[in-house]
Amino acid sequence: MPETDTAGWQIYSAVKQPSMKVGNTRSHGGFMKTEAADTIDIIFENITYTVSLGCRKGQKEILHGINGRLPAKQLIALMGPSGAGKSTLLDILSGFRITGVNGNVYINGRLRQMNSFRKCSAYITQDDRLEPLLTVIENMKVAADLKLPTNTSRYEKETIIEEILTTLGLYDHMTTRTERLSGGQRKRLSIALELVNNPTVMFLDEPTTGLDSSSCMQVVNLLKLLARQGRTIVCTIHQPSASLFQLFDLVYVLAKGECLFHGATNQLIPYLENIKLPCPMYHNPADYIIELACGEYGEDKLSLLISGSENGKNLQWFENPDNLIDAKGLRALHPLRKSTNSCGTKSLQATSLMHQIKILMGRGYVMCKRDTTLTHLRILVNISVGFMLGSVFLKTGTDGGKVLDNYNLLFSILIHHMTTTMMLTVVTFPMQMSILSKEHFNRWYSLKAFYTAITLVDLPISIFCCLVFTLIVYFITSQPLEIARFLMFFSISLLVSFIGQGTGLMIGAVFDVVNGTFIGPTLSVPLMMFAGFGVSLRDIPSYLKWGTYVSFLRYGLEGFISAIYGYDRPVLACKEKNNLYCHYRYPTKFLSDIAMDGEQFWNDIVALITILIITRLAAYLLLRWKIVSVR
Repeated sequence: MPETDTAGWQIYSAVKQPSMKVGNTRSHGGFMKTEAADTIDIIFENITYTVSLGCRKGQKEILHGINGRLPAKQLIALMGPSGAGKSTLLDILSGFRITGVNGNVYINGRLRQMNSFRKCSAYITQDDRLEPLLTVIENMKVAADLKLPTNTSRYEKETIIEEILTTLGLYDHMTTRTERLSGGQRKRLSIALELVNNPTVMFLDEPTTGLDSSSCMQVVNLLKLLARQGRTIVCTIHQPSASLFQLFDLVYVLAKGECLFHGATNQLIPYLENIKLPCPMYHNPADYIIELACGEYGEDKLSLLISGSENGKNLQWFENPDNLIDAKGLRALHPLRKSTNSCGTKSLQATSLMHQIKILMGRGYVMCKRDTTLTHLRILVNISVGFMLGSVFLKTGTDGGKVLDNYNLLFSILIHHMTTTMMLTVVTFPMQMSILSKEHFNRWYSLKAFYTAITLVDLPISIFCCLVFTLIVYFITSQPLEIARFLMFFSISLLVSFIGQGTGLMIGAVFDVVNGTFIGPTLSVPLMMFAGFGVSLRDIPSYLKWGTYVSFLRYGLEGFISAIYGYDRPVLACKEKNNLYCHYRYPTKFLSDIAMDGEQFWNDIVALITILIITRLAAYLLLRWKIVSVR
């Protein structure tokens, strides 16, 4: 859908007219102006950030004892050249990054309590992490259902959503899928989703990246409007135009992890004149300060700027520095209150675990219906491969002369179940990780709710695909027409599919798509070898015997063999006319040669269920580790 100028004009007009009533009334609890007592003033002191360079390579300090003040109702820009540390500082201030950080962050004069702070703040990433298959209104409803208390009525939620979309110029696009929105619309939708629960502080990483000048103005005007309503809004910005730069109230300039300027936007030129680095006439002050930060006018100018700002301690270049309230005054202005709302609960999320699972399953169901890869193509592949294998191994199940062919068929079925589920998950799950990290950090839902929901949503389609494939292959290849044997065969198929999917989740939780697609097939080779593919289990060297106990393919193959040839199956017929003697017409002889017991089915079921539980738990723990490790 094309970007509309009307939306930008509405936002621009609202900014120019602060008295204009935009947003909901206080009673709605959603998109509304913030009371003075609820505003947040941020002070940070002596912030350092250190990263490890690797084994025996030591550490590197990225931020060097910087200080600053971020008052409420202000639109604040963190500026600097690439590598200056502005995104790192934003991550630290938002609480997204906590490892390797030293220094203090104060909220309204009190040392920041991370959980309490996260309940009233929102972090919007540079890339628009949105569900592409959902429409604007569907995304908003999910956000409202997850971010607002369950006792909020449907009417209140719809009112909040309507007013947010109207203010942000998205009302006319509410039925448009996210994947079809323009860049500016996607950025505004990212902001709209986090406005649902009316956060007091908003952090945005490069909100104008990838947008044209008109869209940039619309987004920044919108942010200024939100700041005027009582929010503290901090965003990184690389190199704004002169007109865009003037929209910001405060600017914090970084270079090489140190502060060059901290004050009001309109005070930048006087500050530069004061330290004898005047901005050339007709030169964009934002461009000039970035050029200074890059060292284009000499490295000595950097030390002059750092000294002038006292590494962020100097607050004289604010609009009204004498009106700034100190930490003690802020504590008096914002006394601690015993809160009974969601901010006072122990849980970071606004709703219960069961409610989160319900909403996430509803979202997952809609996405499954619309996803051509994860659903439609998956069904088609299972049907087509089923017919292909069936035609290649036609009627091998009852022919005593084709037992070895049938054995190869059983192994092919195992490989199909493992690779299709594992590789599909390896490819698709990392794409969900970026959305998960954003939504989980912004307290939409817990990790348990997410993991439970994706497991349950995929259950019906996994069972359906496995059943369709099994029915096609089983009957075309003339396997034993006994209901008990069919159910045994299907049970093994289903468990192997689930384990393959669990393995894919483990890989996808840790590795990106490129590395995951390498690790997956590489892992499959030893699993196949330990299952008895190409080598009898009795011929595997003693020092590798342990592998046969951890390979779920081994238990799957043994379960298949038990279902097809075990439990006293009668002598098979030899259907080849010229075949006077079928060596494997006696199932017991075949079982002896491949070193498998034909009555191990229930042991195999127990082993597969155990491995399934282990893989699912491991996938969850790895996912949890991944989410925590990025911080």
